[in-house]
Amino acid sequence: MRAARLMSLVLLLQARGGMTAVELSRELEVSERTVHRDVLALAEAGVPVYADRGRSGGYRLLEGYRTRLTGLDRAEAEALFLSGVPEALREMGLSGVAATARLKASAALSPGVRDAPATAAQRFHLDAPGWFASERPPPEALAPLARAVWGDHPVTALYRGAERALEPYGLVLKAGVWYLATRSAIYRVDRFAEVGIHSGRRFERDRDFDLAAFWSGRAAEFARSLLTTRVTVRLSPAGHRLLPHVADPAALDDALASAGEPDGQGRITVSLPVESLEVAYSQILRFGPEAEVLDPPELRARLADAAARLRALYGRP
Repeated sequence: MRAARLMSLVLLLQARGGMTAVELSRELEVSERTVHRDVLALAEAGVPVYADRGRSGGYRLLEGYRTRLTGLDRAEAEALFLSGVPEALREMGLSGVAATARLKASAALSPGVRDAPATAAQRFHLDAPGWFASERPPPEALAPLARAVWGDHPVTALYRGAERALEPYGLVLKAGVWYLATRSAIYRVDRFAEVGIHSGRRFERDRDFDLAAFWSGRAAEFARSLLTTRVTVRLSPAGHRLLPHVADPAALDDALASAGEPDGQGRITVSLPVESLEVAYSQILRFGPEAEVLDPPELRARLADAAARLRALYGRP
């Protein structure tokens, strides 16, 4: 732990030219007292670090000194390519490895371009979750699945109540939701109840497997596979315009294709694919009076009850 921190301290000074004890303590997440002790330890080990006095003082490395600790190991090299998605790194437990990799990469740059990472970070930022997504902890299964993915280890997992033996090829973060890809299927990470890693074994990856291409081809199919229920809904013209904003994107084309001819009031009837009647209930409520459920009867009865309670609530003086 301390060796990694000492290396980070040297790399920080090499990349930035000089830093105060306050800046170093903030960057390394330790006390200023610890920073002072670390600097003394480095000096005793022969690293030419010295302190500048005065208002612009701080710790610096002797001019021209270059550490040879800038080589990336495999984990750091892999994490470096994910540096643009810091939240994903944090949730997979790789933020520390990525930070070290970025420091090494910065230290290896020539002085004229050392500010390039900071310059880029101030101009571009990827915010993966969708709008209005509440802050929530990552799924408990994510960290062990990530370890299995990096190590090509098979896992035995409990998914939706059934035990499965899986070879985890990759992880995908889509609109704030994590998915696990195997060679032939996709699973939502938050639906895993237990994950056991067979760390003593490794599976043979298909070298032709392309995660991005696989996800692109299977994502729409996977989304449609979740829509296991249908409801029949009569929509007003206003409800028809609301449909793209209420229905699941994977259900929209199917619902529009099922639309019949408008009746005398301009209302159309569609067959809307949904994940469950519970999901359908919340979706139909968003239409307000612009949608009428015709089938199934239990959903129609539940919405009628909700409408009666709303009438009683808003009908009060």
